[in-house]
Amino acid sequence: MKELKAKMLREMNNNDLMKKLQELQSSLLNERAMSTMGGSPHNPGKIKSLRRQIARIKTVLKEKGVRI
Repeated sequence: MKELKAKMLREMNNNDLMKKLQELQSSLLNERAMSTMGGSPHNPGKIKSLRRQIARIKTVLKEKGVRI
């Protein structure tokens, strides 16, 4: 998955940002579940990356004045 930069996120509309946020949150949930069940992640940095992308989206939404 490609990193989402703040510049790209600011160009997206609110609906797309909300959809992307939901998608990333479900992906993070799946990754955490796999690591909790004892499975070794094939990409150990993915959880950190997902958390940062979610934070970026939330920041951009807050800048735009959208309540989450």
